[in-house]
Amino acid sequence: MDLLNNSEMEIVFSRWQQQNPAPESELEYVNPFTLLVAVVLSAQATDKSVNKATESLFKIVDTPEKMVELGEEKLISYIRTIGLYKNKAKSVIGLSQMLISDFNSQVPGNRDDLMKLPGVGRKTANVVLNVIFNQPTMPVDTHLLRISPKIGLAEGTTPEQIEKSLLERIPKDYLKNAHHWILLHGRYVCTARNPKCNECIINDICKKNS
Repeated sequence: MDLLNNSEMEIVFSRWQQQNPAPESELEYVNPFTLLVAVVLSAQATDKSVNKATESLFKIVDTPEKMVELGEEKLISYIRTIGLYKNKAKSVIGLSQMLISDFNSQVPGNRDDLMKLPGVGRKTANVVLNVIFNQPTMPVDTHLLRISPKIGLAEGTTPEQIEKSLLERIPKDYLKNAHHWILLHGRYVCTARNPKCNECIINDICKKNS
């Protein structure tokens, strides 16, 4: 497998930074709690479908207490269009209850505590730590898992391996926003079926590992 060298890594991320200096999550949220809920709902679903479902939900529910009061059945009526909605509703009510009982209704700012919450895995925890707490974490979703080895950014076949490799190889100055840039590149340019190589701003450096 062909990996980018240090100077090539610097060029790739500097170009992405110039193109998009302040990337943000495409999930819509109003506070840390609603971001946490949105990320849990986004597992195996598109951000667009989650935003559509939560637009009206987050107008009336923006705290763990309000979510518990809403209840699982009513929550399902809002998120029925999202895949795995029954399991996700159970997780969202469960994490809301635990936030109230164990964390004074506040979203915790460390990975271990976040991963105690129902429905919260490492990727979800990393998104919350990055977006809300500005930590240089690396949430590895399907896009990062697919394109990081292809471009030559990282090596590995599992999310944990890709996360470790990216954290070791990405220049420190770019770590805070790195996962946004890679995700957006995978979502809109380096797509799975028809990658837009002719529009790609790193086409001349990409290793194109098959």
